[in-house]
Order: sequence, then C-alpha cells, then structure tokens
Amino acid sequence: MLKIILFVTLLFPLALSAQDEYWDTYLAKYEKGPGSVMLNMDLKKIAPVKKLPFLLVTGVSFTNCTDEGQPAAREFPNLYKMEDSVKALVDHNVRNKMAGSFTYQCQRLVYFYVADTSKLDGLLAALYKRSFPGYLPFINLKEDSTWKFYLGFLYPNEVAYEYMQNQKVLVHLQKAGDKLITPRPVDHWIYFSTEADRTCFIAYAKQNHFNFVSAEKTTDITRPYKLQITRMDKVDVTSITKLTLELKKAARKCKGEYDSWETVLVK
Repeated sequence: MLKIILFVTLLFPLALSAQDEYWDTYLAKYEKGPGSVMLNMDLKKIAPVKKLPFLLVTGVSFTNCTDEGQPAAREFPNLYKMEDSVKALVDHNVRNKMAGSFTYQCQRLVYFYVADTSKLDGLLAALYKRSFPGYLPFINLKEDSTWKFYLGFLYPNEVAYEYMQNQKVLVHLQKAGDKLITPRPVDHWIYFSTEADRTCFIAYAKQNHFNFVSAEKTTDITRPYKLQITRMDKVDVTSITKLTLELKKAARKCKGEYDSWETVLVK
C-alpha cells in the first residue's frame, strides 16, 4: 500500500490512556483515499526489539463511516472501546509493545509487536464475538523480526515527518488568530561542525536571497558553528514544509544540520 501525500496532521485524540511514550497522529492519502495513522514515535529509538519478533495486526471493519472511509463521529467511542479492550487483553497475556493503529476504508487496525503468538488468535476471536458482535473482526499474526512494518509503513518518511512538525507550530499560530495567509519574516537556524561547512551553506543562502541575522560559535562539541538566516515567506503548511525540506537538503550537502524555524504572529 503506497503512502502518497500527507496533508493533515493531529487528527484524532488518542484512544488509550496512561501513555508514557510520545504518540502522534497523521493523515495520508493512499490509493483509495485518506488513511489516518496513530503511532508510538518513541519505538523508533529502540526498533527492532529482538525479544518482540512477531507482529499482531487486529481490529474491525465498521459500517458507520464517511464517504472517504473514515469513522463517523458516533463511531469513535466504539472504536476507542475496542482498542482499549484489545490492548488490555494483549497486555495480560504476552509481553508486547503497541506500535500504532491505521484507519482506512472503514477498517480500524491496531498493531502490536509481541514475544509470543500462542493463544492470541483464539483469545481475540472470543473477545470480538463477546464484546463486539456487530463488527467484522480481523486477526493476523506474522513474523517481523526487523520491524519492517513499523519502520517502513507506520513511521512517517522525511516528508511526512516534516509536515507533522511544521503543522504543530502552525496550530499554535492559528489558535492565536493567525490565518496563515500573509507572508512574513521567517528565521531559520542551521548548525555546522566547521566554519568551512558554514561558509558552504552561506553561499547557498545568498543565492536564494536569505538575509543573515547572526553567525556565532557555540559551546556545542559536535556542531559549534551556528547560523541564523531570515527571509520573507509564506507559512501555510505546504509552503513552509517545501522550504524547510529544501533547507535540510542544502544543509546536508554542506555537512550541516538544519535545526528549526520561527516566525511572528500576523492577525
């Protein structure tokens, strides 16, 4: 299944309570329409976990869905209840890490990496029959010792991740009354290991009409050479993401690391 375009983030509240890890959500466009992904972002730091080599994929198909295959408003409580029930069952019976969920074409699937697959299919089938008789259940257990599904499908690629991060900044601006229509000065910070690397990037910045705010040396051991640049730009999610991706690419070419951007509120 191809993930084509990511265009919205932070769609749905998390169904599960007592989350100690960092979870996030995004919406992407696939072959047949939009699909929403909720995932445990922190698993990227430890993947793959050798003691959890099996992938459990389970969930339900539902009929209360929109024309685009997403849940109707009245369906969310039932799906949240289903996820909580499944997680409680899995937690009680096997060592696991919940990786995320995927909602697409009137189906909600939940993903766990588990240590053992014995008895899970029977226990889950009984749960669905007992507690969710009006839904068509789905249960699949397979080996995924490299965590290919989490790393290659659930976890966002660079473009999707950049959309997610930028959208978070824009949500704060919108909440403050910014309509994100007016171009405004946008500052960017890039860090380099050597002064020569910074000079390399400065040449790129000049060619692309950026103004220079500061070029300092910090106490950071890895990349002590900091550069701050600014330019008038649009900050809607498509425009700012295109820009930050370009700056990241240019920074890598000069052996640097793009860090962040900041702008002013415009009402």
